[in-house]
Amino acid sequence: MLTSSTKRKIDNARDILVGKIPMPTTQVEQITLALIYKFMSDIDKKSKALGDTSGFFANGYEKYAWDKLMDKSISARDRVALYSEGLEEMSKNPHIPQLFRDIFKNAFLPFRSPETLKLFLEQIDEFEYDHSEELGNAFEYLLSVMGSQGDAGQFRTPRHIIDFIIKVVDPSKTDTILDPACGTAGFLISAYKHIKSKGLSAQEQKKLTNNFVGYDISHEMQRLAMVNMYLHHFPDPHIYEYDTLSSEDRWDDDFDVILANPPFMTPKGGIRPHSRFSVQSKKAEVLFTDYIMEHLNINGKAGVIVPEGIVFHTQNAFRSLRKMMIEDNYLWAVVSLPSGVFNPYSGVKTSILFFDKQLAKKTDKVLFVKIENDGFDLGAQRREIKTNDLPNALKILQSYKKIIIENKELKLKDDNFAHLVKKSKIIESGDWSLNNEKYKELITYTGDWNLFELGKICEIQSGSRQKGGALNSGIPSIGGSQITKNGSISLKKMKYISESHFNQMKKGVLKSGDVLLVKDGATTGKVGIYFGQFKKAAVNEHVYILRPSEKIIPNFLYEIIKSDKFQKKLKRYIKGIIGGINFEIKEIKIPIPPISIQQEISRTIGGYRNIIDGVRQIVENHQPSFETDKTWKIVRIEEIILGKPTNGYSGKPVKHKTNIKVLSLSATSKGFLDSKEFKYLDENLSKDFEKRCKRGDIYLQRGNTRELVGMPAVFDIKDDNYIFPDLMIRIRADEKKVLTDFLYFSLLSNRVRNFIKRNANGSAGSMPKINQSIVNSIPIILPPLPIQKKIVASIRSEIEIIKANLVLIEKFEEKIEEKIESVWRK
Repeated sequence: MLTSSTKRKIDNARDILVGKIPMPTTQVEQITLALIYKFMSDIDKKSKALGDTSGFFANGYEKYAWDKLMDKSISARDRVALYSEGLEEMSKNPHIPQLFRDIFKNAFLPFRSPETLKLFLEQIDEFEYDHSEELGNAFEYLLSVMGSQGDAGQFRTPRHIIDFIIKVVDPSKTDTILDPACGTAGFLISAYKHIKSKGLSAQEQKKLTNNFVGYDISHEMQRLAMVNMYLHHFPDPHIYEYDTLSSEDRWDDDFDVILANPPFMTPKGGIRPHSRFSVQSKKAEVLFTDYIMEHLNINGKAGVIVPEGIVFHTQNAFRSLRKMMIEDNYLWAVVSLPSGVFNPYSGVKTSILFFDKQLAKKTDKVLFVKIENDGFDLGAQRREIKTNDLPNALKILQSYKKIIIENKELKLKDDNFAHLVKKSKIIESGDWSLNNEKYKELITYTGDWNLFELGKICEIQSGSRQKGGALNSGIPSIGGSQITKNGSISLKKMKYISESHFNQMKKGVLKSGDVLLVKDGATTGKVGIYFGQFKKAAVNEHVYILRPSEKIIPNFLYEIIKSDKFQKKLKRYIKGIIGGINFEIKEIKIPIPPISIQQEISRTIGGYRNIIDGVRQIVENHQPSFETDKTWKIVRIEEIILGKPTNGYSGKPVKHKTNIKVLSLSATSKGFLDSKEFKYLDENLSKDFEKRCKRGDIYLQRGNTRELVGMPAVFDIKDDNYIFPDLMIRIRADEKKVLTDFLYFSLLSNRVRNFIKRNANGSAGSMPKINQSIVNSIPIILPPLPIQKKIVASIRSEIEIIKANLVLIEKFEEKIEEKIESVWRK
């Protein structure tokens, strides 16, 4: 266990550095280098005490020894110069092991403050080298502060998830073990501890450390992984700086066990893999999963965390990958994890795939297990809670492995937690989907359930206003703006209340499991659910808390309140200018089935929502991209459009129907034209009126939020009775120079979107805007027209997939509504 004393020392070291080094990764790197530097001096001292005159700091390197650095007679500036020089020279020191030389390769001191360095080295001086588990745990804590390397899709894997995977895979002392995207070597160290716990002789333990191999594309991660393993009794860690997906140098190396949480994110332009992969793709998650399967020995086994796209994405590469898993006998189990496992770094939905070439050959089924609670809440802080499905999941998975080997039948309870699906059924699906919900029969319910008034099955509370207005820090005060579309709580635009106001509140203080209902304003009727994301929190005066009694579970209450049927009933209770709901809503009656039925319905709908969330991430994260060539020129938009950018019409829309429609700003908010988002103009405008929309026009939002300003859309309908509004800017492509669709896709790219966000005008609190001048200056990478055509064709195929995913979202939203509709009987 990590002691509070060691944790305090590490926290103090970080606090000293934070003023000069704000990035956690760089803080960790500097603390790591300083600790190794100090430990080498400690080892030298022990050696000299035993009569050994040789050491790490010898033959010209004596001047860099730790004692020299900490000598009080040395000036502060000289200490900076000496330590800086020592860091840079240590990789050349012939008296230290190659491991240490590799660690110090390219090391340098990124600041020159004498006072900061003095305080920092004094804190490091409190550590003493002790080759123990405690020091290893301390270093793992240090690594945990790095959080996310989000640009590469690398997220620190929670320790309890790593340990769960290790226990399921169950590596042995003779196994060779690989992590092909090892980060700081968390999987390898956990596997080592797991094997060591079974009991090993000193000789077996020494031999065991040679069986672990890790690859990482980042030199910084390789260095941290080597230190981490060294502090966990690996004298010569086999961690290689290696591009797993693009290099062939180690392709022929196979392993008994592979454990990984590979990067989820594919860089712009995709990966450039070599030709030896079985599945052709440029997606990192596809290639890593393929790599793991192809590098298992004949009876090899693996546990790999994958994003939801691997489970159900319909693109050819994903389908081919799943086909390979099933038909070539790799996959034996799929474990679905809740969306918040990687909070606060990412809300991405993931699953664990378990491969075992020996087991998979012996069974005609795949086991699906669904984890709803992993022992921690799903908020940003991930606080420990009592509910934990992992132990039960581990028991079922271990039992299933044993049953396969003994050729027996696994008996599962009739619930949604674990489910067996025949491989033939997965193959018959045509897309080899690993979405367990797809293979379940839709349960229909019979019998009427009693209707209860809302006020009799839950307590209804309202929040209160902070005296003097909301604060920018303090205790979270949740309103309609913090409740997202999927009912979760977002930190965006969060306001706060004081501790004293919170302590005086008799109602409105949140508890885990509370259902939230917005009672007035623009989002009246919006529904959310709170699962204890914050240590303390409350709702503001615009939100009701619906606190369930023992008769109804929170998830079921949330689904009922969110349903169309309830929302229609709610409309009768909305009164006043701002649409307020009073306590009369307590009279609304809702159906209450038995708790077991509520749980089943909630699990089923939760599965549907997980699919929707996963698909929505694919849709929302999609950005048109293409590989560029250095020979292509970069031009300003004004060079490739007809005429000048044009602002829209400022006429005032009316509510009654007329012959002329005017697009609303939300028509372009999704990045494509939503022709349903319009109002009317009650004016006589000529057919050649210059503000009329024409097919092929590109419209950019002239003013909106920082995320949406400049969002483009192509007007692609034949109707010429549309006018574009003043908050849009129109441009028309000169098709002799640039294809309309190519220009549109370029405007959607991250590079251009970031340019627009940086250059949009607007002070804090005001709406960011762009003008004709900014639009004219937008830089566009311009390949020749034939290449533009190929790029457009490729991106269009991607968009077809996105459209198919949107259809999938609609289908599962319909399933949710059908499921809830079956509950209402009166």
